[in-house]
Amino acid sequence: MHRAYQPLKPSTNKYIQQKWDQSNYEQHRRKVSTAVPVVDTKGIRTPAHMALKLKKRQLEQERLTIIERDNQLLSSKLADIMCSKGYVDDRNDYPERRRMEQMRLVTHQNQAILQRIRSQQSEYRRRNWEEHWEQAECRRDDIARYPRGLTNQQRPRRKVLLGARERRDTSTESASRQLSSETSGGMSSRTQSELAESPSP
Repeated sequence: MHRAYQPLKPSTNKYIQQKWDQSNYEQHRRKVSTAVPVVDTKGIRTPAHMALKLKKRQLEQERLTIIERDNQLLSSKLADIMCSKGYVDDRNDYPERRRMEQMRLVTHQNQAILQRIRSQQSEYRRRNWEEHWEQAECRRDDIARYPRGLTNQQRPRRKVLLGARERRDTSTESASRQLSSETSGGMSSRTQSELAESPSP
């Protein structure tokens, strides 16, 4: 009796109730196994541009292109070496060509700057400056108490240097000596003429 099925609810027939409960349980298990989750627990879908990585492919393609170009250059050089007679091409005129290009560029830039400078008109007007200076001089002459320019006229026009001054001093001394000798000679001759003309006592 204790091994018999014990339903949860009272029933008239335990065997039939056991079958019903068993069928309900199996139906419940089927629903649980086929149930779809209400909350989406899946991860974020990876974007297409991140999955493909086009930039990486482009860089890889460029790297392969550079390698292929270098290989072609190397193979062409090797072919030239094999076809040639074995001369060594060790000339390096790159620095000279580089220097000439730089000089040509600098010359061109200097010519452009010179052309711009020559084509630009000057902002200074010398004629206007002279007119303003003349007007200022006229106004100064009008408001001056004494006539201007006398001091400039009184100043010696010729500047005497030290050597010229010494020469002028020596010339002045020689002239004074000559004048004194002439004066003394004249006085002596006059004295003799006066003595000759004076009557004897």
